[in-house]
Amino acid sequence: MKPHYLIGLSIAALAVPGVVLAQSAADANGDGVLTIEEVQSVVPEVDADTFSVMDANGDGALDADEIAIAQEAGLLPPSNG
Repeated sequence: MKPHYLIGLSIAALAVPGVVLAQSAADANGDGVLTIEEVQSVVPEVDADTFSVMDANGDGALDADEIAIAQEAGLLPPSNG
């Protein structure tokens, strides 16, 4: 396999858990991102300060990349349970 192909697969594999969580039942309105209310429905102990840390771009919602980073940091549970 060519190195650039492996890099692409690695990036895709890292993004999948976040996408799964964003498309899960936690995403109540199905928009592909999670608001603080949606996160708290699954992880009630997440407060506004913790959510702000996870929301790197400050838009008030967690996208797939932010979810994946939060999962890696242990701020959100892994998507697979």
